[in-house]
Amino acid sequence: MGQERGEILKYLRMVAMRLLLLSCFMAGALDFSLAQVSIPSKYDGFVYRGGSLWEGSVIVEAFFDPMCPDSRDSWPPLKQVLQFFHPRVSLIVHPFALPYHSNSYASCRALHIANKLNASSTYPLLELFFLYQKSYYNAPTYNTSMAFIINQFSKIAEEAVGLGSYSAIISGFNDSRTDMSTRISFKYGCSRGVMGTPYFFVNGIPLPDYGFALNYSKWRSIIGPLLMDEQ
Repeated sequence: MGQERGEILKYLRMVAMRLLLLSCFMAGALDFSLAQVSIPSKYDGFVYRGGSLWEGSVIVEAFFDPMCPDSRDSWPPLKQVLQFFHPRVSLIVHPFALPYHSNSYASCRALHIANKLNASSTYPLLELFFLYQKSYYNAPTYNTSMAFIINQFSKIAEEAVGLGSYSAIISGFNDSRTDMSTRISFKYGCSRGVMGTPYFFVNGIPLPDYGFALNYSKWRSIIGPLLMDEQ
């Protein structure tokens, strides 16, 4: 009996040591991976209506892909609830380019370019991408070059940024800084555990129904009680 107990304790010590080594390895790997991501000059994302993200009592973070139909469908009810609770709710959208939407990265990059040229044009451009989205799905653009897509997206962006901004937008696609900003947006989403779009956080807590549009009533049921608790 004593020998069996000794063997069990020995086994448990071995397991504990392996778990400790594994945790140290994972911590080291995490530190290494974090060191590879450049820290942006400002917090990732685009604040709705501009101003400070922290003005609202409730902060909603939305990860959207401009080429994702579920992101498109989720925007109208979210926009409606923002108007209803204004100014007590703040929103920031993080562009998140899903790899299985062929033109997502270019559209997310266009948002960064527009935001740099004219911050007030970012959400109008997002809405334009949602409007024209079906024309840039994978199948319709299967035989289309990326140069053509960038040209088309630059024309769409000009509608939002302002007449005569086309050349500046095209130049933005040749600027390595907009490429880096778009990459950081994607990596930031991954660091938050984002696995699809739309993906929402409310006051830092992820909502469980990612990948699906939430209707207006659902948003009211989530945000309303939070504002009541604050009173």
